[in-house]
Amino acid sequence: MVSLSTPADSTTGSMRPVNIRTDLAALADLIEIVFADSMDFNGRAAVNEMRMMSHMGIALKLMAGMNDMTLGLSLGYVWVVNGRIVGNVSIYPANYPSDLGSAWIIANVGTHPDFRGRGIAYHLMQASMDMIRKRGGRFAVLQVDAENTVARRLYERLGFGYERGWTTWRRTPSARIPATIHEVKAYITRRRDTEWQAEYELAKQVRSFEQGGLGWQRPLHPRYFRPSLLRSLGDWLSLRHTERLIIRDTTERILASLWVESSLTASAAQMTLFVHPQYQGLYDDVLLNNFLQRYGMTPLSLEHPADDTLILPVLEHYRFTPRRTVMHMRWEVR
Repeated sequence: MVSLSTPADSTTGSMRPVNIRTDLAALADLIEIVFADSMDFNGRAAVNEMRMMSHMGIALKLMAGMNDMTLGLSLGYVWVVNGRIVGNVSIYPANYPSDLGSAWIIANVGTHPDFRGRGIAYHLMQASMDMIRKRGGRFAVLQVDAENTVARRLYERLGFGYERGWTTWRRTPSARIPATIHEVKAYITRRRDTEWQAEYELAKQVRSFEQGGLGWQRPLHPRYFRPSLLRSLGDWLSLRHTERLIIRDTTERILASLWVESSLTASAAQMTLFVHPQYQGLYDDVLLNNFLQRYGMTPLSLEHPADDTLILPVLEHYRFTPRRTVMHMRWEVR
């Protein structure tokens, strides 16, 4: 357990909960500095949104529980030195299926470069874990840049274990669409609603829950394969659309699946690709080629397991560029 009145003899300054009404602009500045080398389009948009919301005054407090970003910030902690915010951690409930237990996300763990090496991140993490434990959390997840060995050692010391490494790939609409690598016959079709279990069985082979499931904040669970009526209605109202392309064998077993999720607000269509181990490097090529021939002018983003080396020549062939590799880590509350 760690007290919010952490003594100043171990590090300069002290820790306190975030004050969402007064801290937002300073937090935006800190996050921008700490994550300057890894911040993507969505991260920069979030920082800009924080700055805009910092001018909302009392209305911001009313919105804190309605917006995922402000909720995570408001539940977090900051480290303050002489009135200046130099460290931060955000904590917010994960939108995981309820039968998986209470899940939490720890994010924005950062210390200003001038104050690193003083144990600030350690104390902020300890406070976050204490809060999650007190609220009955079952587990917490976070992601950290694969090259950030200092942060990884900290999380390891605190009891976090590795799920999997993931690389985000991007493809611009201007990239040329080359011919398929493999001349192989495979019947590509859209997945039927009744085939969700067959697709789920394939995912369990290659995207287990213990390895991070389908990607960041998407644990392996039937709800992603068989959306509820309420979720389908929400997608329709939000103008979100998911296309599911599959390859099946003569026994109706699904051997490969490609999801393409698009919306009016996203900067790129989000792709999810998983293939039976026997056909990796082959059917992923066929699926990608089929989709690109039809929708190659769409900006695309793919989050994919970093340990799937067989897909590397396929993605490079189709002009996908790696942007960032992160490690997903999980802490089981005990």
